[in-house]
Amino acid sequence: MRIISINLNGIRSAASKGFYDWLDRQDADIVCLQELKAQEGDMTAQMLAPKGYRGYFHYAEKKGYSGVGIYCREQPLRVTRGLGIAEFDAEGRYICADFADFSVVSVYLPSGSSGEERQAVKYKFMAAFMPHLRELRAAGREVLICGDWNIAHREIDLKNWRGNRKNSGFLPEERAWLSELFDGVGFVDVFRGLYPELEAYTWWSNRGQAWAKDVGWRIDYQIATPGIAALAQAASIY
Repeated sequence: MRIISINLNGIRSAASKGFYDWLDRQDADIVCLQELKAQEGDMTAQMLAPKGYRGYFHYAEKKGYSGVGIYCREQPLRVTRGLGIAEFDAEGRYICADFADFSVVSVYLPSGSSGEERQAVKYKFMAAFMPHLRELRAAGREVLICGDWNIAHREIDLKNWRGNRKNSGFLPEERAWLSELFDGVGFVDVFRGLYPELEAYTWWSNRGQAWAKDVGWRIDYQIATPGIAALAQAASIY
């Protein structure tokens, strides 16, 4: 089974840049989407259900903002949109698809990089999300949570870690929250479990030739319960 997680930075923009041609070549079973930046009325038939897939979405109420989705070849037994917390559900940040043997989540955590107000929202989301994550772990089902977590966990997860210790995405409180998720709750960082020492990134700033110089951050994760994490054979970042 192949499962992909991708931040689209706008599904309409991604479509215009060849996303669906790329997707057709991936032979993925499940694709978790973040940052749709679209509402249902903006979606084409291809966006709603690409060839060979069923599509499920949780849109943000605000136009051109946030939103998550899941493409899957097999029809889920159940799809849950939102966490049941109105403040965050309005931003379209969580969707879960339950299959017979496991569940898959697509999640998009808030970014705090624009200032203190949004960082406070991020902390509030993290505080509300952790009990849900504990419940998922305690339920006994195998779960894979894919998404843009907007946090680099360890120094190996961003190139310029020394210069970012006071910046959103690498703050001590954020890193400790992920550590609790792994060490306390018992979830597994699938990529890091496979490649403990590999420096690899999923996001690069538009400034200062960060992409060309590979000065990036690993803020997108596939985080799983131990049973399904142990089945992972390989992982890669496109």
